Amino acid sequence: MEEKNQLDYIETGKEDLRNRLPSFDEVLSRKTRPPVDLFMFYLFLQREGAEDVLDFWLDIQQHENLCRAYFKDVRKSGRTIREDWPQYWDFARRRGSIYGAVVGGKQSANSEDRLSAPSPSPRPHTPSITFDQQQQQPQPRVQYQSQDQPTPRSSTPFSQIARRASAMVKRASRAPTIIPRDAAITRADLVASAERIFARYLLQGAEKEVYLPPALRIHAFPLNSADMPNPNNSDYDVQMSALAQIPDMFHAQKEYVFRAMEQDAFPRFLRAKAFGNLTPVSALVRLCAGLLVLWVGLATAFSLVFLDVKPKSKRFFLFIPFTFAILFLISHQYELDPILVFLGQSETTPFRTLRIREPYVKKLLLGRAIWVTFLVTVCVTALTLLFWAVPGHRL
Repeated sequence: MEEKNQLDYIETGKEDLRNRLPSFDEVLSRKTRPPVDLFMFYLFLQREGAEDVLDFWLDIQQHENLCRAYFKDVRKSGRTIREDWPQYWDFARRRGSIYGAVVGGKQSANSEDRLSAPSPSPRPHTPSITFDQQQQQPQPRVQYQSQDQPTPRSSTPFSQIARRASAMVKRASRAPTIIPRDAAITRADLVASAERIFARYLLQGAEKEVYLPPALRIHAFPLNSADMPNPNNSDYDVQMSALAQIPDMFHAQKEYVFRAMEQDAFPRFLRAKAFGNLTPVSALVRLCAGLLVLWVGLATAFSLVFLDVKPKSKRFFLFIPFTFAILFLISHQYELDPILVFLGQSETTPFRTLRIREPYVKKLLLGRAIWVTFLVTVCVTALTLLFWAVPGHRL
């Protein structure tokens, strides 16, 4: 009976996935298939020049996974987090941490232990403490005044993507994204991971700088992975306090960009890929080709009428240019090519396609392709019959 209930649950879950569009959590967790998978979402952001926001989220995800792996290694060694890293244990006990269930401390409000998930998904409103102050979660569309520029700009990461390089940022950009596991993970590895994220995305003037509201900015990174806190230093306690914040350091920023992508870019991505299968460049090419072919078709049609070409049945061949013209124009309007849909293809980049594998998206696109085909048929039939019915009159 239990096996039957489990099978029914699995069947229900599969049916649910087949009869709805995926959520942003599922896309980031790599639980979806083309054309609404993570790869296609990255290409979509790349066309808008906002892929750095997704890179930022993925790198923070990698950093948090690295911290989870460190905590698991400590526990597997037979030691507790309290014995191995008392400063962090005290920080997690007092202020809460997203790794609360892992380290045995207090878990932050509205936070989950996603240790068992292959690619954890974020949840909003998890507190995070930075080196400057305890962070507060703003709404994604708060406007703020830049310190260097007199003109205001939006704090939404998709509003502006700057490209200014410096020697230090370039050095940090060459740092490896994934730290090899040929040895046990150390706290220096955690600091190096956080340092790389700060230099790539949060340092003012970074090549991949992500714009955040003032409450979420981190203006300085006081640690150095090559020079870990030394008990002999006078500021050892301050450095250890800063080190204890490294695992949770970017979680508030991660939650913010998650909500920004979910509210801004992701709905547009679904409209583009779940209800269409063309890229903007490809749709524009179809518009130009459609107008050109329509001009050729109309010029031919008027020539047949005003030259009074006999037999009149020759005008029926006008359906050929009219078909291509109307197909191109309607495909541009809907950003959907019905022929590609019937072949099970969707464009990734201009004139490059991949197979549609998400069942519900395939069903949606097939329905829209049938509608587009119907519109094309009606328009072509009307134009052809119109020019066939017009009496010839030789000028």
